[in-house]
Amino acid sequence: MNPENVLFKLANGSTFEIIQWKFVPKQEVPDVDDAPKGQQKTGKRSKNEDIEAAKEQGEPEKMDEKYDVWYLVRLDPSVSPAPAGWLFGRQVELQVPSDIVFFQANNRKFTTWQRLDADAANKVGVGDKSLAPGSWVILSRNNLSKPIDGVEPDYDNVLVLAFDKYDQSYYTVWRNPPNTVYWGSLPLKVEGKGDNKTFTVKLRSPAGTMDEKTFTVFKDKNRLKVTPPEDIAQYQQPEIKGK
Repeated sequence: MNPENVLFKLANGSTFEIIQWKFVPKQEVPDVDDAPKGQQKTGKRSKNEDIEAAKEQGEPEKMDEKYDVWYLVRLDPSVSPAPAGWLFGRQVELQVPSDIVFFQANNRKFTTWQRLDADAANKVGVGDKSLAPGSWVILSRNNLSKPIDGVEPDYDNVLVLAFDKYDQSYYTVWRNPPNTVYWGSLPLKVEGKGDNKTFTVKLRSPAGTMDEKTFTVFKDKNRLKVTPPEDIAQYQQPEIKGK
């Protein structure tokens, strides 16, 4: 947060590629305008007040009250000669594709997403809103803090969506069983061609190891289906819910 560490300032509305991110204990930054677009910044309680209030109510800590997120980003060479740099996350908004953004709930945000039919999509640019509807694997997490050995999961939910071109609507192909979560870390890997694809995620096992688990995606009578790993149930844990 030291001005002497600022290498380059981006204009409002700039776009960039996120390489990775890091959660750090939240700091009070009174001179940073982190209000949503078109809104004025309002007074907030301090971090300590928020945490103490949650403790009094027996509530789990919330990510946005406990941490700030910093993004390591890559800029186009025409914008900055620096190969990469860190951006303060309160001033960054993830650009979720327009055809799936409606599946993002207020208490659960998308962490990452990939097309399962990228070879059939209209490849008109990263983040372009005119991508044709299709099938997606989406990793997301809720706003509750759930660290293990001081490390937070990158995601706790796996969702596969597909588009029915006859009904012109999306349907859920696969997702966590109700009231269960995972403890997962990135990256998400999608492999294969045509209708036969796999995607691989890293999940924490009951023994504490980070295991790669591969899901198989296939078409059956024009409907997308997913075969999860046989032992996927042992990676599921009860979901902690807050108010």
